[in-house]
Amino acid sequence: MLLEALGWLIFLAALIVSVMLHETGHFVTAKRFGMKATQYFFGFGPTLWSIKRGETEYGFKALPAGGFVKIIGMTSLEEVDPEDEPRAFRRAPAWQRLIVLAAGSFMHFLFAAVLIFAVGLGIGVENVQSSNTAQIGAVTPCVPSNEQTLLNGTNSTAGEAESPAALAGLRVGDQVTSFDGVAVSNWTQLQNAILKVKPGRLIAFTVLRDGQPLTLHTTLAEVKGHGSFFGISPVAVTTFQRLSPLASVQSVGTGFSEVVTGSAKAVAQLPGAVPSLFAQDRVCSAAANVGSVVGAAQATGDAVAAGEAWQAKVSYVLLLIASLNIFWGVLNLLPLLPMDGGHIAVVLWERIRAWFARLRGRPDPGLFDYRKLIPVSFSVFAVVVFFSLLLIAADIVNPVNLG
Repeated sequence: MLLEALGWLIFLAALIVSVMLHETGHFVTAKRFGMKATQYFFGFGPTLWSIKRGETEYGFKALPAGGFVKIIGMTSLEEVDPEDEPRAFRRAPAWQRLIVLAAGSFMHFLFAAVLIFAVGLGIGVENVQSSNTAQIGAVTPCVPSNEQTLLNGTNSTAGEAESPAALAGLRVGDQVTSFDGVAVSNWTQLQNAILKVKPGRLIAFTVLRDGQPLTLHTTLAEVKGHGSFFGISPVAVTTFQRLSPLASVQSVGTGFSEVVTGSAKAVAQLPGAVPSLFAQDRVCSAAANVGSVVGAAQATGDAVAAGEAWQAKVSYVLLLIASLNIFWGVLNLLPLLPMDGGHIAVVLWERIRAWFARLRGRPDPGLFDYRKLIPVSFSVFAVVVFFSLLLIAADIVNPVNLG
């Protein structure tokens, strides 16, 4: 429990750092261009503590659900003192406003790149080899839909059944001593015994758990093209090979590509995953692939508490934090208000509109009227809040446990 709590604290610290790096990107670039920033806060709601330095108030608020930098004159709707109007965000050239808006996501990407590079250079990539013992290293929660899914280790999809090993109550660390009446002492013997049993037949097997023999029962499943499927993996022997600086840079590109692709798939699955978020078989549905910050914190706690080498723990936690920062950076760039990408889209539209006006010999129409976008902004905000709260609730009452 102590190590798991430590994992939660590590994730919370990383979350705070990520949020404030995002806001620092906005803050530093705004100040660099002479814009007036009056507040720099972590959290929302009532102020817990603050201090004023120059024209900016720094502090913490009661609800740790993000952070913000208050730059005056962000939209055409905001009232600004006439004496401060020249330093308002809306009066800056378009290229400066675009840099300030994109700086938050840039800091997420920079943070993620540093973490991935550090893992490659300082820890390296995992080289996993299976030990030839009959001890269980992992229990697969679901039955893969086909042999390719099994070999690739692809995440669960809707409709997959719970694996025979999971149904039998097998646990990581159990030592299998016999399978369907055949004595086994190593992984090769156990695999051969499994493949000899026809799918659909009820079998008994014996394990040593905490030094005590225990007999369990289950019915083997079938994976097309593979044969009988039980749902176990051996204890792994893991080594780490450090990468060269060049290879570490290449790993950054690979990491970004994988996270962006995986995030797009997860977001696409979200609407269809909603019905399974609170289902008993969530782990074997598309809902296993979506989660909230609570789920990420739980995964961090589980990783820190796991009986793995320190390299595996540090690598997992750092890469998880990097992945979340890439996701948040991309999410913030979507052209939807109130996210940064929505404001970027407005600035670009203002310049396109001004260009067309110039072609027709007309004056610049000026700032866009944000009142036209209030219904859209509210709708997007409501959808984001709804799904965020739904995922948090699901991760609290029905967490995904991959074993």
